[in-house]
Amino acid sequence: MSITATLIIQMIVFLILVGFTMKFIWPPVTAALDERAKKIADGLAAADKAKAELAAADRRVEEELAKSRNQTAQLLADAERRAQGIVEEAKGRATEEANKIIAAARVEAEQQTVRAREALREQVAALAVKGAEQILRREVNAGVHAELLNRLQTELV
Repeated sequence: MSITATLIIQMIVFLILVGFTMKFIWPPVTAALDERAKKIADGLAAADKAKAELAAADRRVEEELAKSRNQTAQLLADAERRAQGIVEEAKGRATEEANKIIAAARVEAEQQTVRAREALREQVAALAVKGAEQILRREVNAGVHAELLNRLQTELV
């Protein structure tokens, strides 16, 4: 056979192979490639969407953290104010109680002073009676001379 006949037969076989390939092999390959490209595009879109959702979630987390920091700071400030108020109230109550105790102590001291003066007057009166008794060398009757003793007691004040 000649080169041209072989070449023509090879061309016919090649065209049949190309036709067969185009009809039966090429469509599933292109469909698989298209499906693969679609999956890749969907994956990239999902990755972009996930990236956007992650950024949004990060923003929400930052906002929530800022809110919680603000709330915590506000709660701490409120607690500080309450504690300060409680301390001031306790100081006021303690001052009032101290003033009451001081006033009671003053009243008690005055009462004790009055009692001590009365006791001292009675002792002075008793000493005066004893002194007068010794001067007079006779016993002075305290019941009979009560008015005189009372006058003496008031003069000693």
